[in-house]
Amino acid sequence: MTRSANVFVTRKLPDCVEARMRELFDARLNADDRPLTRDELASAMKTADILVPTVTDKIDAELIDRAGPNLKLIANFGNGIDHIDVAAALAKGITVTNTPGVLTEDTADLTMAMILAMPRRVAEGVRIIPDGLDWPGWSPTWMLGRRLGGKQLGILGMGRIGQAVARRARAFGLDVHYHNRKPVAARIEQSLNATYWESLDQMLARVDIVSIHCPRTPATYHLLASRRLKLLKPDAYVINTARGEIVDEDALIDLLQTDAIAGAALDVFEGEPTIDSRWVELARKGKVLLMPHMGSATIESRVDMGEKVIVNIRTFLDKHRPPDRVLASML
Repeated sequence: MTRSANVFVTRKLPDCVEARMRELFDARLNADDRPLTRDELASAMKTADILVPTVTDKIDAELIDRAGPNLKLIANFGNGIDHIDVAAALAKGITVTNTPGVLTEDTADLTMAMILAMPRRVAEGVRIIPDGLDWPGWSPTWMLGRRLGGKQLGILGMGRIGQAVARRARAFGLDVHYHNRKPVAARIEQSLNATYWESLDQMLARVDIVSIHCPRTPATYHLLASRRLKLLKPDAYVINTARGEIVDEDALIDLLQTDAIAGAALDVFEGEPTIDSRWVELARKGKVLLMPHMGSATIESRVDMGEKVIVNIRTFLDKHRPPDRVLASML
């Protein structure tokens, strides 16, 4: 049953994952890893039984409406589902799954690296010797950054990744604060020694670093817009490894250009892979650390994601409920 299923994979996956898919399914793979055009994606959805997209594939209601009658499962390779119109898919009887949990630790690791890098000016420092910049030698007042211990970290979104970041932050002496739709379980809050803020505005005004870990939904689009960003202290930093659209980039750029906040570290951007040229100029000035969406980019994470996709597909084909099914109540 599983071998006859027509599975279309939109991007190149780790070799071991693709080999397993060939064994189990009639898998059509993307050998050159070229992002599909909209027309190519539409064509795939007309003929496939199962689509395996990634964050680079925008699957909106129009594409779903044009999908062929055989498409019954969209098995997303990734945790975030903001690039898929899940409501439209469910309305057409198409099941949607994702791969939660497997990228938590890797994303938290990179987030912590960015939290360390900005106050200590690591991105500026690593360029000085390789780029042949002027280095006067050690000086008591040269390249001074900020101590991390004792600072206030505000976590926006206390899910799996937010909690993993909080655990790491406590080890570095940061005081953990968080804003969520509701408080986490008391035992989790106590283990992290974390302070819950019902008001995001009040938390932003008090923290030294804000790290974003909420999903991209209509409710979180530009959640950090100009008004809220202006609540941050002048020596505060913004860290974003979630989704670019959660932050109003124009507003954040304005604050950085006028030194209204100390800096930002970004792994995600609005409209990526297109990057606003103003970010590059700010990076050259040491105001921002820019990363090319590397939060979950480890071999282990990608293989684990692929294995979850395969489990979801096989469970679906066996007419059981996939373990990572996205429900309407989750939207």
